[in-house]
Amino acid sequence: MRTQNVEGTSDDNVYWMAGGTRTLFILTILLTAPGFKAFVNDFSSLHVISEVRLPNEVLPLSYEVLIEPHMDNQNFEGSIKMHLRWIADSKKVYFHAHDSLLIDVSQIILTTLNMGDGTLGNNVIILRGIRLPRKPVFVLYLKDKIKKGSECLLDIYFQGNISETEEGLFRSSYTNSSHDGAEIYLATNLNPNNARRLFPCFDEPGIKVPFNVSIARPKGYITLFNTPLHNSINHPKLRGYSLDFFHPSAPMSSHAFGFVILKLNTWNEHKIQKSSDIPAINIWSNNLSSTIILDIQNKLNVAHTTIQKFFSIPLPITKLDVIAIPSLATVPFISASGILIARESEILKKDAFEISRELIYQWIGIWITPEWWTDANVNKALISFIASEIVFEINGGKEFNGKYPMTILYSLYYELSKRYPNSHITGIKHEFASIKVQLIIRMLCLTVGKYTFRLAIQSFISDYKFKTYKSSDFWNAITTQAIADNSLDSDLSILSISESWLKHSRLPLVTIIRDYDSETAIVQQKVYLRERLHDVPDQDSMLWWIPIALTRQDSLNFVNPSSFIWMNKTRQMLISNLPSKNMFIIVNEEEIGPFPVNYDDNNWNMLSKYLRTEEKRESIPVYTRAKLLHDAWNLAYAGELNFSTALNVTLFLKYERNHIVWSPVFTFLDQVGKRLEKSSINKKFELYIIELLAPLYEYLGTAHFNEDINTTELRKFTTSFLCKAGYFPCFKEARRAFNVWINSSFPNSETPVPNEFICSIFKWGSMEEWMFGLDRMREFPESRIQSDRTHLLKMLAGCPAQRDKIIILLEMAILKNISIFSDNDKMLIISMVTSRSIGYTTLLDFLSNNWDYIHQKFYNNTNIWSKLISSATGMFSTQQGYDSVKNFYDKHHGHFGRAQHIIEKSLRNIKEEIQWSNQNIPVIEEWIDHYLSDAPKHAYVN
Repeated sequence: MRTQNVEGTSDDNVYWMAGGTRTLFILTILLTAPGFKAFVNDFSSLHVISEVRLPNEVLPLSYEVLIEPHMDNQNFEGSIKMHLRWIADSKKVYFHAHDSLLIDVSQIILTTLNMGDGTLGNNVIILRGIRLPRKPVFVLYLKDKIKKGSECLLDIYFQGNISETEEGLFRSSYTNSSHDGAEIYLATNLNPNNARRLFPCFDEPGIKVPFNVSIARPKGYITLFNTPLHNSINHPKLRGYSLDFFHPSAPMSSHAFGFVILKLNTWNEHKIQKSSDIPAINIWSNNLSSTIILDIQNKLNVAHTTIQKFFSIPLPITKLDVIAIPSLATVPFISASGILIARESEILKKDAFEISRELIYQWIGIWITPEWWTDANVNKALISFIASEIVFEINGGKEFNGKYPMTILYSLYYELSKRYPNSHITGIKHEFASIKVQLIIRMLCLTVGKYTFRLAIQSFISDYKFKTYKSSDFWNAITTQAIADNSLDSDLSILSISESWLKHSRLPLVTIIRDYDSETAIVQQKVYLRERLHDVPDQDSMLWWIPIALTRQDSLNFVNPSSFIWMNKTRQMLISNLPSKNMFIIVNEEEIGPFPVNYDDNNWNMLSKYLRTEEKRESIPVYTRAKLLHDAWNLAYAGELNFSTALNVTLFLKYERNHIVWSPVFTFLDQVGKRLEKSSINKKFELYIIELLAPLYEYLGTAHFNEDINTTELRKFTTSFLCKAGYFPCFKEARRAFNVWINSSFPNSETPVPNEFICSIFKWGSMEEWMFGLDRMREFPESRIQSDRTHLLKMLAGCPAQRDKIIILLEMAILKNISIFSDNDKMLIISMVTSRSIGYTTLLDFLSNNWDYIHQKFYNNTNIWSKLISSATGMFSTQQGYDSVKNFYDKHHGHFGRAQHIIEKSLRNIKEEIQWSNQNIPVIEEWIDHYLSDAPKHAYVN
């Protein structure tokens, strides 16, 4: 999976949050999380995890490779000499070769090697060679069996095509900044298992051998390989080509092989002073200025030095070529041993996280390597965790803007508490698995201590350099060091602890029920399920090893938790020596482990009261304040906590100004708000939002030049939600900005209205204002960025609070054959109108009233038909809504086709939503009534 990194929350995501979809958490939290961007050097990619291993009867000892690319013809040829050893008697030789690689069996030569002096012996007769069906595996069948311990030289000539996509050996181009001409270059990207596209080999991460390599190139170009250049000669056969010979490599996996053939320049000015044990970092660029290159080099040296200090062991390479390519289309980085290919825009960024992750990969991934792809998830997670630690050492984590680790943690809570997590998108499932391992590693680092963890990593690298490892080797390294440092009981095992987290695709919920008279508490664990029904199979058998870190009100210490009680895989345990009954406790402060915590109502109420006192509130760190908010709301949503208790926890927000604490609040407001839209208390909830956010809105004021990005982001969310709720000062400001657009001489040339304002105008404004926006979408110039059109269409469909606006758009897109609406536009409109209750009720009526025409037109368009049925029926949460959907179902039963199961699922889900509403809405209404009776009254749009 490859996802584009999002550097902060976009304006579009602000709308999605305010407009509301049930996947907004993934869109606004996960995608903005530091480090969520899919790791380019992730060789645990989905399609290779289940790949069958080659037989281990024959293994390579070394490769001698010749590559001759023909840049003009976009193909290549070459040869490989594999020094092989027989591990068992065999008459077959298996190796990897992609089906795009042409191999002439008649030209393959297998020769025995004399064990005494390594000289060539007799040729071995090859009966035939075949490719296995539907597998990138080539098999040579030999006439005679070769005995165990024998060694042979396998010489294979091959041909292949240079790819246009960035895998295997690929070709691309960039514009030379000196003369504006196109410059062709070749490069390799062999992760995770694309070496087989370039040459026949044993293309598995656990097989490491030294390479002896020569590469042909056109004169005028240079070739950069894993190792330094040894010498060059004129190519004996190819006219106008040189042949470069490189120093032999250390043992490495085939995916670590890499080279680039290009015309970029290296920086030859005075280099930054660096330690002698750091490899020479050579920067190759398209004529970047010396000032920019100096900045890049300084960033690389700082990151490399910090990483090397962390590992306390230098890389076994003499150089690292960093190649800044202006046009690297689909991936931001490609790493190989001693080579880092980077998209120019990525390498120019000031942030340290991504570049640190690529550099760490040189140690963990190339120097030490997972034995198989199933172990690579731990490798990927470990790299990301250490990269975050490096960022904190370099700049105190400033570039994370307080989002690490909370954003990836919140996304994990949300996803793994679903009734059916990861049910549709396999790539997302893969990313969540890595995030989960990363947070487990963080938990273990904090529980055994950062110093012990670092020593364990250092020993781990030292023990497995030039080798491969299994995940258990990593966990055991932490156990050994932690026991030696007395930070883990000798009868405990990090392997057992980690396995209890890895074996389940869920997270635990810890509940603390205090006995205030005896100053004890029962600690319970169970599966954390946020969505109803709580009917997950085998949930009773899911148990975890959980570190219980407890902080008491009478001795608050959040900096260095002194001790942890490990809750073994048991349903409950008793803890004692708790503070007196008028003092709270906090468990899992600072999100040490990835699990929410629930308390009895009394402890929650003491926490809520304490947080409302300004001088006391600041004694609880921001991450812990955010956790208390996040846990309380989500536990109430899940039915584990009374909503009045959860709402009490929000009362301190009137005085809270930290963006980290506010981060989860908007998500909760959106999710609960969607549930309440069709209820009688919707307006009351909007007034609650206004009273909650208005003090923050007034505090933030207007934007000013060079303000902190966190302040800007917080203002956008605050403004968006207040405008959506009808806060009059916000709406007034929005209308003033919108009028500038209306009075513009060229309204189609740009959208001069801040995105957080447009939705409120389309919701609360007049039909004329909404039609003005519709006209802008219809007349949208092709020369403008089309994503702006998409955003405008989202708001036109998702924001209105009036049926007339929605019906006009549905008639234009669904009933009338208007060419401006593509199928993707129709899908978007259908999806977005369900952002609000007025939208999905209108859609159901629209579908019912125009059933014959819509059925005839879209029944065979599976995507649109399924989207229509699911959007029109899937969002209701009241008995009235259930009755409407049921009547629609009964009336057209048997005519839904492939969408039959969709509407039946909707009916089942609505029943669950009704139960949630009946249980919680009266509680929420009573609390809000009491809250509003004491709160100051702010002006709002009626």
